[in-house]
Parts: sequence; C-alpha cells; structure tokens
Amino acid sequence: MKIVDVKTFVVGVPPPHFGGRYWIFLKLIADNGIVGYGEVYSVPFHPHVVARMIEDVCERKVIGSDPFHIEKLWRNIYGSGYTQRPDTSILGILSGIEMACWDMVGKALNKPAYELLGGKVHEKLRTYTYIYPEPSDKTDIYHDAELSAERAANYVKLGYTAVKFDPIGPYSSFDPRQLSLEGLALGEKFAKLIREAVGDQCDLLFGTHGQLTPASAIRLAKRLEPFDPLWFEEPTPPEQPEEMATVARQTSIPIATGERLTTKYEFSRVLACKSASILQMALGRVGGLLEGKKIAGMAEAHYAQIAPHLYCGPIAAAADIQLSTCSPNFLIQESILNFGGFHAQILNKPINWQAGYIIPPNEPGLGVTLNEALAAAHPYTGNRLHLEMTEYPVVFEIL
Repeated sequence: MKIVDVKTFVVGVPPPHFGGRYWIFLKLIADNGIVGYGEVYSVPFHPHVVARMIEDVCERKVIGSDPFHIEKLWRNIYGSGYTQRPDTSILGILSGIEMACWDMVGKALNKPAYELLGGKVHEKLRTYTYIYPEPSDKTDIYHDAELSAERAANYVKLGYTAVKFDPIGPYSSFDPRQLSLEGLALGEKFAKLIREAVGDQCDLLFGTHGQLTPASAIRLAKRLEPFDPLWFEEPTPPEQPEEMATVARQTSIPIATGERLTTKYEFSRVLACKSASILQMALGRVGGLLEGKKIAGMAEAHYAQIAPHLYCGPIAAAADIQLSTCSPNFLIQESILNFGGFHAQILNKPINWQAGYIIPPNEPGLGVTLNEALAAAHPYTGNRLHLEMTEYPVVFEIL
C-alpha cells in the first residue's frame, strides 16, 4: 500500500463562522484506492499558501510512502530542511498528513483509529462549548455577563455539564498585560453570574488567550476562586511555561494549556515545571494522533489529564475523538455547540453528539468522510487568517 496522490481543500466557513473563517483539509490517496482525510490547523500564512505547502511536503516526503509507517514518515517530515524543532507551520502540515495516514490505516484494517491506539476506554465523551452569540442578541455576549449567564443556563438544559467563556477583552500581539480594575471586575462578574445561573450542574471553564502577566493572572485567579472553576486556561503566553507555573503555584484553580504548543517536547516542559495539570493539545497542530497519544501518556505519568482543544473543522474534531476515546486520562472534549450547522453539512455523516456527550464512531479510520462537493462549493476567498491578534497594545479594556 503506497500513497500516490494528495488533494487539498480550502473551505470558507459560512456565517456565523463558528470554528474559524476557513478550514484546510487534505486527502491522501493510496494505490489501492483507499483515501484518508486530515485537517491542518491555524498555520500563520494565507490558507492557499498553506495548501501549496501541504502539496510541497507531500511531493517531497509523502508520495510513495507506506501510510502504515507513521513513525518513519513523521521523523522525516519533522526533520526536513534541517529544522527538527517544534515549529507550528511544519507541525500543522505534518499533523494533517499524519491523521490522514491513520484514516487510511484504519480503513485498510476496518478498525477505528482508537482501536489501533490502545482500544476503546470511554463509551461516551463529555463535552463543553464556548458560550456563543446568536443572531437575536442585542449586546455583545462576550461583554454582557447577564446574557452569558442566561445562555449558559440554556446550554445546561441541552445536556452540557461545562461551558467556557473569555470576558477579559481582546488578545493583542503586545500581550501579556496587567488587567485594569474594570477588567478584573468584569471577569469576576461573569464567573459569579454564570455560577448562579448553572449552580452545581455545570463546570465553569475560564478561558483566556495568554493575555495576562503572571502577576495579573494571580490577581484575577484570586477573584475567581470563590466560584470554583474547573480550570483557568492559558493565563500567560505560551513561550514561557515556567512563568505559567508561577500562576499555578498561587491558585487553587487547575491551570489548562496547550492549544498553541506542538510536539511532546514542548509539552514535556509544561509537565516538568508543573505549569498545568490539564493539557489541551490541538491535533491539527501538535503533530497528529500518535504525537497526541504520546503526550497523553506523559501526562498520565504526572496524573495530569487531557482536554483536546478544538476551534476548527470536523476532521480535526474526528481525530480528537479518536484520541479521547482511547486515553485513560481524558477529562473533557471541546465541541463547537453540538457539531451541527456547517460542521455537520461538510461531512457525509455528522459527529454523533447526544445531550452533552459525543458517542465515538464505529466506522474505520477517523470515522468521518468529507463531503467533497460541498467543500469545493465553498472556497475561501478572503484575505484574513483563521485567527488574528489586535495589532496595538491594549491599554484598557473596552467594557
């Protein structure tokens, strides 16, 4: 069995763009007709440039390879061009290729990928979602604590047992910063009102995106502790996990991090300095399924748990589901609402989400297939990247 061709899809996500402005998918094709799908997450170049980067890597390293030889292929791509370091660009591309290989291998053996990575541990997977805006909203839900609390209560009625929110303003290329007193008060207000709205039926996940200095994060954590969040997410930027450990040592709230990290090497630093007890690898960036499994294994030895990150399309979500299903230290899986809307339409069979839980698929490989006609009918024509930082220092929070 040899890989003989690759095809890329740069898909524009229709409004309201939940999961990003676009998704980048790839399809590997084998000489026996088996195909495998993968997804590349948030490489910091225009997606059509990324598609060409995928094709370049496949032309040089993937075409002619056996998809079963994942470790060998991984090392050859990781070391290509004499880089051999955790770079988000090559690792994003490698991640999509790697998960496509697992999709092919599972199909060749007629087994879900999780059965080939240790076997099913969890019959269903607990999920959480961000609190999202709706077309009828009259205010910005990310700054309206009362509206967010009302929406969180509605999510609980749907079956969610955890919701996430980030109310502390934009993230900037000039972060980290010290929050204003108004910003601290707003974060505290969100936690207070949402806790009152959901009671003990639902965990609070306080999301940040590396906006804070350690000192500011500690000040905010003290205000949040009375409401017992399940985690405080990425309170400081990703470059220095040792500084995040400063925050972890001074709060009772578990710290979660990892969406911007790649490879076992960066996660080993997180574990070594005890900067987080919940790891949020994004499988479309971290290095793929097997790399995610290795990180989960390292975490298990430290009694840390995994909560795979997801703010992209449903192929990466399918890979997350495979990893979560076979990992003993799985905690919770990020979902984008109930994986309805465009997430469901772009697949030939949608992800099975039921009352707050994902039911792992029995189909082989990643358990999903791409609706290629629909993908081709929604090309991305914009100029903006998947996620972008504000390009000025945030000197005060806009409330």
